[in-house]
Amino acid sequence: MRILEEFWYGNIEPTEYDTSSKEYKKLLEPICRNEEKLKATMTYEQKELFKNYTDCVREYQTITDCILSKSSFRLGGRMMIEVMEKAKFNC
Repeated sequence: MRILEEFWYGNIEPTEYDTSSKEYKKLLEPICRNEEKLKATMTYEQKELFKNYTDCVREYQTITDCILSKSSFRLGGRMMIEVMEKAKFNC
C-alpha cells in the first residue's frame, strides 16, 4: 500500500517521465535547432501562426497522452485480475 500513499500525498506525479535517455536527447536537439532556424526566416504573422499551430499540437498531445495512460492503466488492471484469477485456481 506504500505506493498508494505516495500517490495520495502527491509524491508521485503520473505525468512525469524520464527525459534522460540518449534517444530523447538525440531527437530533442535537432527539433530545437530546426525550430530556431525556421523561426528566424518567418515574418511576425508566420510566427503567430506557427505558435498557434504548436499550441494546438501540444494540447492534442496532452489529450492523447491522457487517453493512452487511461488505456494502459485499464490494461494493467485487467492483467492483474487475470493473474489473481489464475492464482486463485492454482492454490
